[in-house]
Amino acid sequence: MPLKLLVGLGNPGQEYRSHRHNVGFWFCDALANLHAGEFKTTGKFFGETAKISLTNLSFHLLKPNTYMNNSGQSVQSLVKFYQLKLDEILVIHDDLDLSPGVAKLKFGGGHGGHNGLRDIIKALSSKDFYRLRLGIGAPVDREKVADFVLNSPSKSELELLQIALKNALNIIPEMLAGETDKAMKILNTKGKNGL
Repeated sequence: MPLKLLVGLGNPGQEYRSHRHNVGFWFCDALANLHAGEFKTTGKFFGETAKISLTNLSFHLLKPNTYMNNSGQSVQSLVKFYQLKLDEILVIHDDLDLSPGVAKLKFGGGHGGHNGLRDIIKALSSKDFYRLRLGIGAPVDREKVADFVLNSPSKSELELLQIALKNALNIIPEMLAGETDKAMKILNTKGKNGL
């Protein structure tokens, strides 16, 4: 099933822009820049949206402006308006369980403690959508996760994150064409295809 909606997770506002928690926004911004997409604030979708055409297929980009913990409201409103199926959705988010530089694609599963995913699962009453997990690493002290995700990565981490973003952007044509197995194989296999 070709993708119709890509949702980048993050927090709105200048003060959050460089934080690890905002890599989903970074991805959407990069994709929009690559394909001449222009974000516009859309009140009925509680976020910023852009429409992009690529390989003769068009899709929506969404950056919720509801703050991370309430991302579901934004996603649900757009999904309902366009009557999208769950397997036409890709949510892009930061992942503490993956090292910086690692990007993984998966379908379904739990929220792994990620509040944005948790709220989307609740709003859609389902876990059955695609996720693009962008590794940010984790703090040594697991009690300091909130401080960690709401801070900027180091220079070396940022370089690795940019590699992960580039690799993830490269599989979007396959995802749009509905070739999800091929996209997963490319992205999830280390040491192949230049990854």
